[in-house]
Parts: sequence; structure tokens; C-alpha cells
Amino acid sequence: MVTEEIREELLRMQDEKYRDFQIKLIPTAAPESVIGVRTPDLRKLAKQMSKREDVAVFLNDLPHRYFDENQLHAFIVSEIKDYGQCIAETERFLPYVDNWATCDQMSPKVFGKHRKELLERIGKWIRSGETYTVRFGIGMLMEHFLDGDYDPGYPEMVAGIRSGEYYVNMMTAWYFATALAKQYETVIPFIEERRLDTWTHNKAIQKALESCRVTPERKEHLRSLRIPGKHRN
Repeated sequence: MVTEEIREELLRMQDEKYRDFQIKLIPTAAPESVIGVRTPDLRKLAKQMSKREDVAVFLNDLPHRYFDENQLHAFIVSEIKDYGQCIAETERFLPYVDNWATCDQMSPKVFGKHRKELLERIGKWIRSGETYTVRFGIGMLMEHFLDGDYDPGYPEMVAGIRSGEYYVNMMTAWYFATALAKQYETVIPFIEERRLDTWTHNKAIQKALESCRVTPERKEHLRSLRIPGKHRN
């Protein structure tokens, strides 16, 4: 079976030091599920697998046993050139995504050519209530709708999210930090008016202060908007 063939190849590419590093970096992944295959090797294998007619066998074999199989799955989905097929495979896979790395590394190239249809899906993902589906939706909104296709209503979508999940709130903070770098004038009111929960508010400011794309003057203003005190997360 193609799944067994892939598994053998992943085990062959194992880097034990990298595995140990990943286990610490991705606490939601079971340590025994991490093989330790480096990302460039996974990307290369994904490009090879995406050309095979039997790749669907692997994509259908869910849930996967290993974290690295999930990573490979995400990269294969990202290679799909047909938008309809890509969306179908993305939505079939999202319920099995259980860590930030797999979530963030799934970035289908074809999405950029179908932004109108994608925006409808993003709204659905953000409203799903599922941690990594919500995170993925925010990530896609950040990746595709903060430049030429930006609309001030988009940060409203993200500001409306309320979650007790660290990985959702961290992505929300990342979104607003990036939005402050790219669309400062329409996004700064969200910070000035404290539209986010306290932890996410402060984390967004922290990440914006770390950005070289935010001017010193704007950073000074952002510093003045931090909310003091000890907060969750």
C-alpha cells in the first residue's frame, strides 16, 4: 500500500535530533507520533507524491499514525492545483489537524487565484469553533486579505472571535500584529478601543513591536496602549 511505502520513506529520513527538537516545540503532538523528518525533505516528498495517481489512497487514510504523515498530508494538499478539489481535501483534513505546525504549514497555492470563493470558506472556518479550523481560517485571512484585497470588515471578523484556546488567541494576535504593519490606520482603532481580550491585545502589541515594518512613532503609540497586569495564557 502507498501509505506503508510513505511511512517507510519517512522513517528512512528520520533525524533523531530534529525529532527531539520538534517534540519540545509542538507540545500537543504525542511524542511517540513524531518521526523527525525535516521540512525541506517533507516538501520534496510531497511534490513527488502529488504527481502520483495513487496519492488519494494516502489522503483517504485518516487519521494518520504519525505527526510527520500529517505534515506530508498538509504539503500534498497545498500542491493541489484544482480549487474545488483542493477545498474538498482541505475541509476533509481539517478535523484531523491537531497541532499548530500542521495547521500553519498548509497553504494551498491555488487559494490565491480564487479569493472571492475562499472568503466565504474563511467565514465558515472562523465560525466553526474547532481550534485548528479557526486558526487556519484566521491564517488564510491574514495571508490573502491584508494587501490589495483588504477590506476594513475583515479584522472585524477576527476581533469577534472569543476563545479560551491558546493557539486561536495566538493566531489572532499574529493577525492583528501583521494588520498593524500593513493596514495601520484602519486597524489601530481595534487596539485603541480594546476590542480584543486582554491577553490577545497585549500579545498583538508585543508582536507588532517586534516587527521591522512598524515605524518607531507607531511603536511608541502602541507601547502606550498596553494593558498592565497579569492575565491568562
